[in-house]
Amino acid sequence: MRKISVEQIRDAVSVLCWEACYYLPDDIVNGFHKALETEQSPLGKSILEQLIENANLAAKEDRPYCHDTGLTVVYAEVGQEVHIEGGDFEAAIHEGIRKGYKEGYLRNSVVGDPLLRINTNDNTPGVIHTRIVQGDKIKLTVLPKGGGSENMSAMKFLLPGEGVAGVKKFVLDTIEAAGGRACPPIVVGVGVGGTFDKVTEIAKEAVLREIGVHHHEPHIAQLEKELLEEINKLGIGPQGLGGTNTALWVAAETYGCHITALPVAVNIQCHAARKKSHVL
Repeated sequence: MRKISVEQIRDAVSVLCWEACYYLPDDIVNGFHKALETEQSPLGKSILEQLIENANLAAKEDRPYCHDTGLTVVYAEVGQEVHIEGGDFEAAIHEGIRKGYKEGYLRNSVVGDPLLRINTNDNTPGVIHTRIVQGDKIKLTVLPKGGGSENMSAMKFLLPGEGVAGVKKFVLDTIEAAGGRACPPIVVGVGVGGTFDKVTEIAKEAVLREIGVHHHEPHIAQLEKELLEEINKLGIGPQGLGGTNTALWVAAETYGCHITALPVAVNIQCHAARKKSHVL
């Protein structure tokens, strides 16, 4: 049994918070470059060039890529041969968020009560997803989720008979309704199946998948390809000002569901598609 202290978890989460906000992932920056090659709108090209410049400056100067440094979502894959010692696991993650947002000079964007609307001033609470896996390690992934794109996300129960066509229509309707408010070019996570809570969970997990990596099931990979093509035909374009690159990527995840249901969720991620992982 391998021992990992809560201090190690706290410190890892702390660093991941500011690293994720400073350094845009390579797959996203590469996505900007690829979009720039195909963009038909002169204004769209100019915007993509600015996004690339912004990513380079943020990394060079160790500054947040976007002023909205998000609500912190943390994915923890905990090996079943790990013993966590020295305190409470989830408390350590929240403390890591506090530490990281303070030391990284990141904007605090979280209110403690959704109706009273009082800022907690430390970006907690975060949202924690924990999964028990094989092995003796802990993999931590931080996903700072900005408000603009999250607000445009949606979920719906379709009738089973609506099938693939119904799924595609709901995704396209959601993206079209979002327009420029989700800060395109976006990454689109699609969840299909499960329950009311599960389908939204897998839709968000889908945005973590690297650009260029399709689902392992051929029919889901085909759905991803078709959705990306159709989304980019909407003409929303970079920052919603028109163009041929509304989405950088579409990733879909599925889960078994009840015979009477076909739940679908769309989790939109803005062009500041930040994510960072570390293994303890």
